[in-house]
Amino acid sequence: MTRRRRILGALLLDRGHLHQAGLEEALARQRSTGERLGEALLQLELVEEEALYETLAFQLDLPYRAPPLRPAPDALRRVRPAFARRRGVLPLEAEDREVQVALSDPLDLETLDDLQFQCGGRVRVVVAPPSAIRDTLSQLDAAPKEPTDATQSPVPRLVDRLIRKAADRGASDLHLEPAGTGVQVRERIDGILRPVPAPQRVSGSALLSRIKVLGGMDIAVKLRPQDGGFTFQHQGRTLGIRVSTLPVEQGEKAVLRILNSDEAPTGLEELGMVGDPLGRLRRMLKGGGGVILSAGPTGSGKSSTLSAAISELDRDGLNVVTLEDPVEYRLPGVSQVQMHPRAGLTFPTALRAVLRQDPDVVMVGEIRDRETAEIAMAAAVTGHLVLSTIHTIDAPSGITRLLHMGVPPYLVAGGLAGIVAQRLVRRTCSACGGRPGGCERCPDGYLGRTGIFQVLLVTEGLREEVVRGGSTSVLRRRARLAGMGSMVDDARRKVAEGVTSPHEVARVLREEPGEALPCRRCDQAVPPEAMGCPHCGHPTIRSCRCGERLRPGWRFCPACRRPAPPSPDDPP
Repeated sequence: MTRRRRILGALLLDRGHLHQAGLEEALARQRSTGERLGEALLQLELVEEEALYETLAFQLDLPYRAPPLRPAPDALRRVRPAFARRRGVLPLEAEDREVQVALSDPLDLETLDDLQFQCGGRVRVVVAPPSAIRDTLSQLDAAPKEPTDATQSPVPRLVDRLIRKAADRGASDLHLEPAGTGVQVRERIDGILRPVPAPQRVSGSALLSRIKVLGGMDIAVKLRPQDGGFTFQHQGRTLGIRVSTLPVEQGEKAVLRILNSDEAPTGLEELGMVGDPLGRLRRMLKGGGGVILSAGPTGSGKSSTLSAAISELDRDGLNVVTLEDPVEYRLPGVSQVQMHPRAGLTFPTALRAVLRQDPDVVMVGEIRDRETAEIAMAAAVTGHLVLSTIHTIDAPSGITRLLHMGVPPYLVAGGLAGIVAQRLVRRTCSACGGRPGGCERCPDGYLGRTGIFQVLLVTEGLREEVVRGGSTSVLRRRARLAGMGSMVDDARRKVAEGVTSPHEVARVLREEPGEALPCRRCDQAVPPEAMGCPHCGHPTIRSCRCGERLRPGWRFCPACRRPAPPSPDDPP
């Protein structure tokens, strides 16, 4: 390695591209930084980029290609665009089982091996300046994409057609499952899986192989799960496609998640958040600090809620950074970081790095472990606003989940600002009013989805209960007394407004967790709407003599204006 570097320096001297003092300066930098000699020369601006790489090509006895670089379309089709951008590879020419590619680092053996696997044949390398390769790839990304070639083979055409039709119908996921010698295809639209006509005369294994190639996965691996992804151009939009494969009894199953990164929500009201839940969340955001969690099962719209919350912040005056896996929406004015666990870029390591970048707001895609949770809570205590998601059934359960992860109660109490629990329900079709069988616009009386929400705002009373180690039921009761509603309450409002139907709410919510609350006196279960405990008679809800239910903090009845009685849980 050292000998090759000396030869490169000597060649640059002989060709008049470098002087001796400059070479010695670069070698000194190389010894301290460990970088290659060429990188040191470029960083010190001691040699022109084209001169360096032309000399490198001469040293390695490889052809040199000066800019501008003009790749042939058939060569571009042989290498995945995402791989080309990531590795700095530009395919130039293709002939049967041979592809010519431009590289700035022809000694990158790992990239060469991957190229040979992708191209299925011999790879001929030419050397080109990295800036020329980057510029050409950027021009190709910006150029309008041509429609699918009519001469394309049947399997690629079929995969393209399946993705395009799924995107046209608004599907969030596309499922391909083995069915005998064929394949069963289903689309998830508005949260419901729906079958689509299965492709004929094409084997499921051929479809899976094509999808694996697009996703950058190993087509030879069939006995273990794989993950990958690619971008897809459709009607002027760039769709992100996440691919997951899983070995099943009759072969392999693939699920493609379709993400339209250009359709980020522009505000919380767009998601269906109104009234008290909206006001509570906006108060937390205006507070400028603390951890705000979005809670719910997979597919309940948590990431959309966080993106909508970020869209309501002053992104011009704040340093907003997101850590995501994957990046789902493009957010103008936001620094978005894609996680790469294989490269060591995980949520904890990225979060630590971001906190050294003077952030005001940090969004962490998901709190999965104690380490991430503790860093997030510690950041919130020092004045940062941290947004993240967590998998729990309702808002109070999110506090318990953090404690079960091992986060110290004092840190949860000090750092947590609030939790938004949510579900997605289908909207009643405005054209047919939810008619069974649907209409021309909808398949079954529903079109699109909206959210139903429960917002827990962490009060001083809740903080004290967290530090004391209160159970989920105690935390839930304390939050209700502080004015937290339920998802059932929000759903009832949307049913009354005609936004959705009782049947749809029942399908999604079934029975809300924690509906039975413990009595403060006898600890027996009390229905949430009960005025008092059915076991000991202790009042559970403060109410006026006229029957109006009173919220915490009210001094007078809003119905009859009488002075409000004391809370049943206040000390005598």
